[in-house]
Amino acid sequence: MPDEPPQKATETHAEKAPPTDDLVTTRHSLRLGRRTLDYTATTGRVVLREEVWEDGTFVGHQPKAEVSITSYVVDRPDGATGADRRPVTFAFNGGPGSSSVWLHLGLLGPRRVVMGDAGALLPPPYALADNTETLLAESDLVLIDPVSTGYSRVVEGSKAEPFHGYQGDIDSMAELIRLWTTRHERWLSPKLLLGESYGTLRAAALAEKLQTRYGMYVNGLVLVSSVLDLSSIDFDHQRNDRAHALYLPTYAAIAQHHGLLGRKTLRRAMADAEEYAARDYRWVLSQGDRLTAKERATAVRTLASLTGLSEEYVDRADLRIEHWRFFGELLRDRRLTVGRIDGRFTGPAASGIAEHMDADPSMDAISGPYSTALNHYLRHELGYHNDLPYEQISSRVHPWSFKDFEGRPIDVSPLLERAMRTNPHLRVQVAYGYFDGATPHHAAEDVIAHLHLPPELRANIEHVYYEAGHMMYVHEPSRLQQSQDLADFVRRCSPS
Repeated sequence: MPDEPPQKATETHAEKAPPTDDLVTTRHSLRLGRRTLDYTATTGRVVLREEVWEDGTFVGHQPKAEVSITSYVVDRPDGATGADRRPVTFAFNGGPGSSSVWLHLGLLGPRRVVMGDAGALLPPPYALADNTETLLAESDLVLIDPVSTGYSRVVEGSKAEPFHGYQGDIDSMAELIRLWTTRHERWLSPKLLLGESYGTLRAAALAEKLQTRYGMYVNGLVLVSSVLDLSSIDFDHQRNDRAHALYLPTYAAIAQHHGLLGRKTLRRAMADAEEYAARDYRWVLSQGDRLTAKERATAVRTLASLTGLSEEYVDRADLRIEHWRFFGELLRDRRLTVGRIDGRFTGPAASGIAEHMDADPSMDAISGPYSTALNHYLRHELGYHNDLPYEQISSRVHPWSFKDFEGRPIDVSPLLERAMRTNPHLRVQVAYGYFDGATPHHAAEDVIAHLHLPPELRANIEHVYYEAGHMMYVHEPSRLQQSQDLADFVRRCSPS
């Protein structure tokens, strides 16, 4: 018999089914004082789709990504979930490349990680506890992991690069928020965006995007460890003296915490640094080699007294103290490096002569407890199983594309201005940590101070401060205070 012709691949292999939402729902209760909070938790992945047009003809919705979220919705008295008039807060961290685990289990959610604090860290495997200060008491919550973080991935066979940049990130996050709001019938709910670090840049841009693309006006914007204008913290361009001045109060706060400024209080140390940074330091840096020997010597002495560094080091640094170098130099004589994310933390230096520290001891301290807690929590308590690694901070998103800002600073403050002018009811809370060496408080203050807003809109911005670092909720007194500040803010944002 002659050989039979080979069958086509399409006849032997069934086409792969398109991805579908992969969500698990569970019911929970949380005791808050004399009342019980009953809520529904939903976690897993939502499929994002894009409209596909060919030659002007609409041909359907094409799956493009599966985005991991965890939502918490307080039950109505009749047992149904949701309530149109109850606020809902969409929250995310930054990076770029960070999942939402930090805000989720550090501050906002109904469960929180127990890890100790600087100088009193607990050993692994750590623990989870009820978060009786959860924002869920005031607002439903949606924690979002941007594409390539957490369990979020592009659909199989697709490239992730379109999501790994400013505009692709904003577009996908806005679409997810619109989709969740629509499916859960929450268009009449007060809505807030809460971002941390790069998430503040994302949140400001999202507020404007949601308005202009979908007509979705939000009530509140929370900027935790804010950085809206990346040039305010940019040391890479050697002629950018702005960052050197704006970091100075943070250096002073960290030096004071480690006992290098004598009997100065934290408030006094920062006030002295802020006064010098605002006036004399900017002038000194602007002069270059036009400084006289006497003026330069005075500047060296002043900077050394404000930062805890030696006069010799300040002089060799040409009066310009770059932040990575500061963290490695401040406690070099103790063979310690200082945390960038949180300057209260220290760790053993890998080398006593290295120009930079080899790792951030604050991130070393924090990442383990949060990873352990999250991986246990999603599986054991929320019932979601996925064999992918949960990407706390993903390196896959780099290089991150800022092509939309080519030839100009990466600055979304004009978008925040636009959002506030369009929606004069939009309220903004900016949260600062004094020991934050990633997004220093004085730089964030400077950007907010330069917003082009009339007085009546500027009055919608409030500032809250904590004696902690970038993730201020790692510090227990700050966590308690920030939880209260957020609850109060949500109430102010919600129409009575």
